[in-house]
Amino acid sequence: MATKLLSVLFAATLFSLASCGKQQAETPAVEATANDAPAAMPRTTSPDGASVYFITPADGATVASPVNVEFGIEGMDVVAAGVNEAHSGHHHLLVDTGLPDLGLPIPADAKHIHFGDASTATELSLEPGTHTLQLLLGDHLHIPHDPPVTSQQITVVVE
Repeated sequence: MATKLLSVLFAATLFSLASCGKQQAETPAVEATANDAPAAMPRTTSPDGASVYFITPADGATVASPVNVEFGIEGMDVVAAGVNEAHSGHHHLLVDTGLPDLGLPIPADAKHIHFGDASTATELSLEPGTHTLQLLLGDHLHIPHDPPVTSQQITVVVE
């Protein structure tokens, strides 16, 4: 049973990563039913009080591109994707989007940037204008924890 579950989780993660940046062909509208919804996946428990936050930039900051972004974490450890250790995960940076479906692997695209190498900082190229940023910690399979470990959404203005 565990092997089958891991195979399903692995396949879903690969599908999520493989479909990154691909446009879907238009299909005729079909009425969705409850049976059409993707099945939620098992979620790793996060400890009480765990949090992620932005060290830089500050909420409301006016910045130049590329934007230096540094992530902080409390109550958990940052490890590479695929490393299954208790109270650990890796960062995902959400750019100009809300939280994804918390029961599925976090998408991998321009709005959901993965840091599966366990990095805690990046330089982010953004067009001039107002942008929102939010952090979401994912487990070894890129699935948000339960409860999810997210930062406050911040806003930056790129000159």
